[in-house]
Amino acid sequence: MGRRGGTLPGGAAALALGLALLTGCATTGTATRPPTRPAALPASPSATSDAKLCAAIVAHWSREVLDSGTYGDYQSMGLSNGQYEILRDVVDAARAVRHRQGAAAAGRLIDRRAQAACTERYRGGAPTGGPWQ
Repeated sequence: MGRRGGTLPGGAAALALGLALLTGCATTGTATRPPTRPAALPASPSATSDAKLCAAIVAHWSREVLDSGTYGDYQSMGLSNGQYEILRDVVDAARAVRHRQGAAAAGRLIDRRAQAACTERYRGGAPTGGPWQ
C-alpha cells in the first residue's frame, strides 16, 4: 500500500516483494534451521596443559638467555622457582651443544630438554617438589 492507503505502483510492488523475499520476511511455512558446525571443527578449544605451557615458556626464555648470555629474574620471566631451575639446566646443556654442533642443534636440544623436564615436573598434574616450586 502507498502512503495514502492505495496500492503501490507495479514496479514498487515488485521491488517490495523482492526485498521481502531477500530479507526472509515472506517465508511461508518453512522452518529455518540454525547453521551447523562442520564436523571437522572441535566444539571448543582445548586448554593447554601445565606441562606444555611450562615447556613453551622455558624453551622461549632458554633461547633468550642463550642469545643474550645473561639470566634475568625468574619472576619477571613469569617462571616459578622450579621452572627457572629447569631453564638453567637447559641453557647450560644448550651452550655446550651450540659450541660443538651449532645453533640449530642447540635449539633442538632446548625443545627436547624443556619438554622432558616439564613433563616430569607436572606428571601428577601439579608441580612436584612442593607448592613454592
